[in-house]
Amino acid sequence: MLNVGDTAPDFSLPDQDGNIFSLKAQRGKKVLVWFFPKASTPGCTAQGCSLRDHHEKLLDKNVVVVGISKDSVRRQKNFATKKEFPFVLIADEEGQAVEAFGAWGPKKFMGREYDGILRSSFLIDEEGTVTHVFSKVKTKTHGEDVLVVLED
Repeated sequence: MLNVGDTAPDFSLPDQDGNIFSLKAQRGKKVLVWFFPKASTPGCTAQGCSLRDHHEKLLDKNVVVVGISKDSVRRQKNFATKKEFPFVLIADEEGQAVEAFGAWGPKKFMGREYDGILRSSFLIDEEGTVTHVFSKVKTKTHGEDVLVVLED
């Protein structure tokens, strides 16, 4: 997993509308890249809704919010539309960005161990440097938690 001080790896991947989103094109703005396991599941929905509900305040702080999972463009579109997300959701079906950020690894669920997307977020500054890593994301308060870090 990337650490504070690392340069965020660039990626160019399709968003929920099929447009190519490039991280490098966001230079000059802060970017919150949040990785989530699967669109429209309870935890991912809670996390996305928390970011949605705090989106205006994040925009006021010059933060671009970008969600990434290995879901298809169509599934991301359905998720974004259903929950009225005002931010971009990236379809990383091959796991390019997931792997580059180190957001893939061993997980446990109901006693079962498997590899999957680690729910994590990375706050990146205007020059492309990671300034904060959220490795233990609280889904229901993630938007607030990001804002607290931005206040420091």
